[in-house]
Amino acid sequence: MAKKEETISLIDTFSEFKELKNIDRTTMVSVLEEAFRSVIAKTFGTDENYDVIVNPDKGDFEIWRNREVVADEDFENPHMEISLTEAQKIDASYEVGEEVTDEFDFAKMGRRAILNLRQALASKILELEKDSLYNKYIDKVGTIISAEVYQIWKKEILLLDDEGNELLLPKTEQIPADFYRKGETARAVVARVDNKNNNPKIILSRTSPVFLERLFEMEVPEINDGLITIKKIARIPGERAKIAVESYDDRIDPVGACVGVKGSRIHGIVRELRNENIDVINFTSNVSLFIQRALSPAKVSSIRLNEEDKKAEVFLRPEEVSLAIGKGGLNIKLASMLTEYTIDVFRELEEGSEDEDIYLDEFRDEIDGWVIDAIKAIGIDTAKSALNATREMLIEKTDLEEETVDEVLRILKAEFEEE
Repeated sequence: MAKKEETISLIDTFSEFKELKNIDRTTMVSVLEEAFRSVIAKTFGTDENYDVIVNPDKGDFEIWRNREVVADEDFENPHMEISLTEAQKIDASYEVGEEVTDEFDFAKMGRRAILNLRQALASKILELEKDSLYNKYIDKVGTIISAEVYQIWKKEILLLDDEGNELLLPKTEQIPADFYRKGETARAVVARVDNKNNNPKIILSRTSPVFLERLFEMEVPEINDGLITIKKIARIPGERAKIAVESYDDRIDPVGACVGVKGSRIHGIVRELRNENIDVINFTSNVSLFIQRALSPAKVSSIRLNEEDKKAEVFLRPEEVSLAIGKGGLNIKLASMLTEYTIDVFRELEEGSEDEDIYLDEFRDEIDGWVIDAIKAIGIDTAKSALNATREMLIEKTDLEEETVDEVLRILKAEFEEE
């Protein structure tokens, strides 16, 4: 009786898996049959003469054994053969050479065989679940999903989807101002699916440019319908973003459509991104014009391009320089990311300032030689070109200390003031 209970318990285990896991009926039947046949073959040397019938809907199974009737004196293998005397006890009409089919009690194989079968089943079903999870989410890479925050750790957040699958939102993929409590719903884009050792990990992201792109697709019908195309995105998550859009229909203003009436469409995106400032600009294949637009709200006076090295020297009126650079250098950094050009900002020379310039080497008695060499290394050879460059650009490009740059600028200014 105990052995029979073990067999029933095995099917109960299978039924539990069927209820809890997302595996189709055909696959489950196949897995069960394969598991039973494997144990039978290991025990008896073959499973060819056994029929395994699984009924997952009822939660039961049957195993039928087919044996050939042989003369009593020729009887050797009880698993493949049945003696004529034993066969005729079942039905007196049986004759030698005929086949007897009877139900096989799996419990008779013993407790160890049943436990091995259960472990093999659990292992196989877990493997199938992992495959199913991987296949489900590999198709969702680049799409936004909503999931419930289940556990919050220092380096990542564990979320659960509608089916209870585990998803990870690493700290590095969270917007700095993100704050969640257990039970809340979080939205993110599926960034990738790692599958090391057949152990899929679904990684989400809220900092990816794709997340911003998908949010625009959800909020702006013209993008979703293909009337407006997102050409490029540059983001510094939680701080600022620039997005370049284009429309192939002259009747549609792509920037206006993305922003919406009184900002109605963009407000929801800004809130989702923790008040990330979003600039929407018109894309153009004209590099010079694209750089000008990318540096908005600053107004550019002139641009000198080096397309081979993908560098741009941008000249602005003094009052426009700070706008071009932006708070913390964000504006110029994003413009460089968006256009894929290294952008250097210079103050426009004022009228009457084209007087005689002085090479930096002339100042070696006042400025350390290594400092002058560091400035010359970024393509600035003269005093006026150094003064026309921005303080911020000199600090960033030369990697010199702020105090050193300030001292250099002071010495150079003094030289022209004396004149």
